[in-house]
Amino acid sequence: MSRFTHFLTVWALVFASWAQAQEAASDPAAAPPPNSALTAELFYQLLLSELSLQNEDIGSAYGLMLGAARQSQDRQLFERAIEIALRGRDANAALAAAKAWQQALPDSPEADRYLLQLFIGLNRLPEALAPVQRSLARASAAERGATIIFLSRFFTRASDKAGAAEWLEKALAKELLNPSTGPVAWAMVGNLRLLADAKSGALAAARQGAGLNPLSDEIALLCVNLLDADFESAQALLVPYLAAKPQADIRMGYVRKLIDLQRYPQALAQVSALSSAQPDYPEAWLVKGSIEFQNQELVAAEQSLQRYLRLVPVAGQTSDDDSAPLTPRGAVQAYLVLAQIAQKNQNPAQAQAYLERINSPQDAPKVQLRRAMILAKQGQMEQARALVQALPEKTPEDARNKVSVELQLLRDNQQEPAAYTLLTHALQQFPGDAELSYELAVSAEKLGRPDEMEAILRRLISAKPDYHAAYNALGYSLADRNQRLPEARELVEKALKFAPDDPFIIDSLAWVEFRSGNLDQSLALLQQAFASRPDAEIAAHLGEVLWTLNQREKAIATWNQGLQLNRDNDTLKATILRLRGAL
Repeated sequence: MSRFTHFLTVWALVFASWAQAQEAASDPAAAPPPNSALTAELFYQLLLSELSLQNEDIGSAYGLMLGAARQSQDRQLFERAIEIALRGRDANAALAAAKAWQQALPDSPEADRYLLQLFIGLNRLPEALAPVQRSLARASAAERGATIIFLSRFFTRASDKAGAAEWLEKALAKELLNPSTGPVAWAMVGNLRLLADAKSGALAAARQGAGLNPLSDEIALLCVNLLDADFESAQALLVPYLAAKPQADIRMGYVRKLIDLQRYPQALAQVSALSSAQPDYPEAWLVKGSIEFQNQELVAAEQSLQRYLRLVPVAGQTSDDDSAPLTPRGAVQAYLVLAQIAQKNQNPAQAQAYLERINSPQDAPKVQLRRAMILAKQGQMEQARALVQALPEKTPEDARNKVSVELQLLRDNQQEPAAYTLLTHALQQFPGDAELSYELAVSAEKLGRPDEMEAILRRLISAKPDYHAAYNALGYSLADRNQRLPEARELVEKALKFAPDDPFIIDSLAWVEFRSGNLDQSLALLQQAFASRPDAEIAAHLGEVLWTLNQREKAIATWNQGLQLNRDNDTLKATILRLRGAL
């Protein structure tokens, strides 16, 4: 709405109210009108305020409007005075108007809401206690939990998050001791502490709240957010909640966090429990199918994804129909995974059929990659690469994404020399790109150029000291070549500090232990990594350690698991042929 339109709207209402009052006053037979403070003088004062505002004389507009508000004690005029002050970027004037409003109408929740926002915005946190406490006093017992959540959200906007947490705790002092509202109050305090990076304090708040009610939804949400900071402690607080009847959305949030932390077996267990308890909850089936596919449980994955698509039916559009509605995000993911399953099952026609159902411009690179992979598997590599290269480039990001897509296509089809050339040219177009530099190092090693790989990774570590994949790759390479093992350990352990639960970095550390002759430590680490992330390369290493420990049957069983996961993995195939003599 333009300023002029707003002006007309305000004055249409004001004039209608004034005209109605005048008409009633001139008609002796009319019923007495409701009391109104809108006199001719006040009408003129309001008009003058709005005209001043139109002329950008904000000081006069504010003064006139606040004076009219005080005279009439009208809520809308106080609010208008605050709006004018904020338009002039004068938060102190807005605060003065809010204080005048609260003094004139002490039972007004809106006045206290404005006071709370302004005190927090001006970093006058101690003064925020009074409006919070008045708001809580007005709320009924049934409303108080929701009121605590509503009021606490204002504190998240404070620039001083630690101070906000401290003063919110003081404002909620009585509620923190109340068994019915305490869990909610402690959860809000804990969330603010977490925003202030006071993780131990946030965990303490979660413990306090769980002590009052271990089945609190709000405490469970806080614990899910704390999993990054202290997984074991937060997990322990979640156990009774998850064992009861958790909210589906909260359990799903827990699943997503477990996936972020690469704790896939736990994520699968939780999402399976959710899909069993609430079989009509669509997202559970989508995530379940995605994890099952990652674990190469293709039949189960296909069933889960088909179940998801039945729960969220998608119109029968095709990617060639420009007038068709866009495919929802979840359905895009389901179709892409189903296409990969069909491809693994040697059914390219079915894979293409799934891809044809996707109408999503932002997912065009992913769709084209799958189409290109189908062509490549049919021996049509040039056509496959042309398909990727034909993708439109509307932004530099589009061009960068095309490199990643083509690289994956080449790598999946063992075209490493072409991948090296692609990466070399890409770094000329995107100099300083850490991911491309890392991939070039990987390519150099695959081509038997370890010195070049090390030089690239050293430069990358120097440019981006927090790029943990570079430490891991260099450490693993040294261990794999049985060189400079103390340095290899140091590099991998540094990577592990950045990502302590990453199964591939744990695998690298296990390989350092193996090369160092520490077979028991290596075995324990590899079993941990493989349980967290079933992967063909980890299976190769685990099998080799078992073989060296003369546990030959277990080694063969592990390698067979790896072959089921990825029969084309070079490390796995080379390991089996070297130790066993045959696949």
